[in-house]
Amino acid sequence: MEIKIQSIHFDASEQLQAFIQKKVAKLEKFYDGINKTEVSLKVVKPETAENKEVGMKVIVKNDELYANKICDTFEEAVDACVDALGKQLVKHKEKTRNKK
Repeated sequence: MEIKIQSIHFDASEQLQAFIQKKVAKLEKFYDGINKTEVSLKVVKPETAENKEVGMKVIVKNDELYANKICDTFEEAVDACVDALGKQLVKHKEKTRNKK
């Protein structure tokens, strides 16, 4: 699975990128047909507490799944996105299995 990380208006640290790679790789245990995952990191309204936005798009055969979360930290938002996408991948897997 290819993982593409894009940080908008700031430079993501190597530590943060390694954290994202590790978390996103865990999505493969839910569904092994993931082709690519795109992660976008953005700081929104820097004066507020919850200003770290993470958008995650998982591209699977014939479909795309998406999650977007805003939290206090990027790590927290990445965890929330991975949880949401894990549930979506399980549903997608069941749906494709039922079509066969």
